[in-house]
Amino acid sequence: MGHDTNGLHHVGHIVRDMDQAMERYRRLGFTVAAPTYPVMPAAPGGPAEPFGVVNAHVYFPHGFVELVAVIGDTGRAPGGARPIPLRVPADKAAGLRAAIRATAANITSFLERFQGVHIMIADTPDIDRVAARLTAEGVGHGGVHDIQRPIETAQGTTMEPARYLEISGPGRSAGRVPEGRIGFAENTPVNAPQEHTDHPNGSTGLVECVLCVADTALPEVERRYGSYFGPARDGRATRFDGADVTVVTASALAGLLPGERPAALPAFVAYAVSVRDLSATEKLLRGNDVPVTRTGPGEMFVPAGAGLGVAIIFRQDGSVKGSLVRDVDARRT
Repeated sequence: MGHDTNGLHHVGHIVRDMDQAMERYRRLGFTVAAPTYPVMPAAPGGPAEPFGVVNAHVYFPHGFVELVAVIGDTGRAPGGARPIPLRVPADKAAGLRAAIRATAANITSFLERFQGVHIMIADTPDIDRVAARLTAEGVGHGGVHDIQRPIETAQGTTMEPARYLEISGPGRSAGRVPEGRIGFAENTPVNAPQEHTDHPNGSTGLVECVLCVADTALPEVERRYGSYFGPARDGRATRFDGADVTVVTASALAGLLPGERPAALPAFVAYAVSVRDLSATEKLLRGNDVPVTRTGPGEMFVPAGAGLGVAIIFRQDGSVKGSLVRDVDARRT
C-alpha cells in the first residue's frame, strides 16, 4: 500500500467570509486566484443565478489550497468573483442543482463545527487502482467521479477534466468521515499561469497536513489511515508519508505546535507549505503584523487564531520530509 499515492493534492479551508479570507491569505503572502462560483437558471429560460459555493485557490506547481465559502440564500458572491455558467441538458439540470445544494449543505455542516480545514485530498496517478484497492480492503467510498473544474489559465478561466474519489465512513453519508471529507484525486496537471504560483512569501508547495485526534482514538485512526494511505512511520506523532499526513494526539499537540488547541476532535489543525527562504518569509509576515512562532531553525507557524481556524506552518524548502514527527520526538526527549 501507499505506492499509489503521491502526497497531497489539496486541502480545503472552509471560511465564513470569502472576502475576508482572500485578504487574510494575501496578508500571509499568498497569491490568491480570482474566486469562481457556479451559476445556472432556476427554471428553463430564466436568468442565471449564483448558488452553492464559491471557491478561490492558492496554487503551487503541484497541489493547492482551496478556500471555500457558501453563497447562501442571499446569492451574494464576493467582490471580483467570476461566474461559471453550468450548461447541462434540461433533464439533468434539477439533479445537478440538487447535487450542488447537497455539497453546500455539507460545507455548512463543516462550518458549524468550526472555521478551518475540513477537506484533505491525496494525489494519485491512478485513481481506478486506488478504488479497486479500497474496495478489496473493505473501505467504503463513493466510486470514481469524472467532473470538470474551473482553472485560471493565461487565457482566462477554462474548464478542465478532473477525477476524484471520496472515502465514506461507516454509518455516514457519502464523502464523510469523522474529521470531514477525505479522498483522492488523479493528478491531472493544473495549468495555472506562473503569476498564480509566484507567492510573495516564497512558498513553493503544499507539503503536509496535520490531523489531531483524541488520545483514545489514535489506534483506530492509525488503522483507518493505514488502510487509506499505506504504512505509517511511528513516533509520538504518526506520519503517513504516502499522503503527507501527520496524526497527532490532543495531548501531544502543544509539543508540536506550542499554544495550539483543537477546535474539535478529530480535526485538521494545520497544514505546511515549503518556502525558498524561511528568514525572508518571517520578515514579510512580521512586517504585515502576522504573529509567528519559531519551532526550529527550519520551521515556524502562524497560529490558528491568525489563520482563520488553521495553523499554517512554513518550512524551509529542502528540510527533512515529515519533520513534524522528528521535531515532536526531539522536543519530548
